[in-house]
Amino acid sequence: MSAGERAKAKAEQIVGKTVRTAAHAVHKETLAAKGAALEARGKMRGAKEQTKGSFKR
Repeated sequence: MSAGERAKAKAEQIVGKTVRTAAHAVHKETLAAKGAALEARGKMRGAKEQTKGSFKR
C-alpha cells in the first residue's frame, strides 16, 4: 500500500468527519451530507489501497 495514498485516505476520513460534526452542530444538513460523503470516499480509498496491498504479497 502506498504511504501517500494511505495518508490521503486517512486525511479524507478525518476531514469528512470533522465537517460532518461541525455541520450537525450548526444544523446545516447539506454540508453534513457532504462531510459524510467525503468520509465515505476516504474509507473506500483506504479499502482499495488495502486490497491492492494484499494482492502484491
